[in-house]
Amino acid sequence: MGELAIQLPAHKDQTAFNLERWEELVADPFYSRLEQRIETDRHGNIIMSPPPAFSHGHKGYQIAKLMERHGKGGASSIEVPISTSDGVRAADVAWLTSSQLAAAKKTSVLPNAPAICVEVISPRNSETEMREKMALYFDAGATEVWLCDEDGTLRFFVDPDSQVKVSVLIPEFPATI
Repeated sequence: MGELAIQLPAHKDQTAFNLERWEELVADPFYSRLEQRIETDRHGNIIMSPPPAFSHGHKGYQIAKLMERHGKGGASSIEVPISTSDGVRAADVAWLTSSQLAAAKKTSVLPNAPAICVEVISPRNSETEMREKMALYFDAGATEVWLCDEDGTLRFFVDPDSQVKVSVLIPEFPATI
């Protein structure tokens, strides 16, 4: 059987829909009480994941702290909702430039990806899933995407196919946490 390719809408064409749908979800008291991570697909359907294990959250926290220590001209955040061409996805950790941070404070979902998006890989995540998220973040404007493996090793990417040894934006960031 051949591989199926799905044509996604352009990021700029999907963003207005994503922002409107996300506002509906944020305003709904039912969803605000859930502990699960909520994302959406490009049709606005809800995608829920179970709460992450302690080690997942702890790695995210450590990455955010190290970003704050080594990064300049911005700030880190966790569980960052981002409009993509395939709905709203939440980066585990993100580094926002000062201007991105100022714009982010005015909305509940970022219309464009932060400078750095980080995914902490859980046992249930596949490499294919991570590659898809990485492509979505780059398409939405990310400069870098980092993947944190289960052992705490970070992989830094400047596009979906180009891994680099160190972060371009935060070169002092350690390769292992």
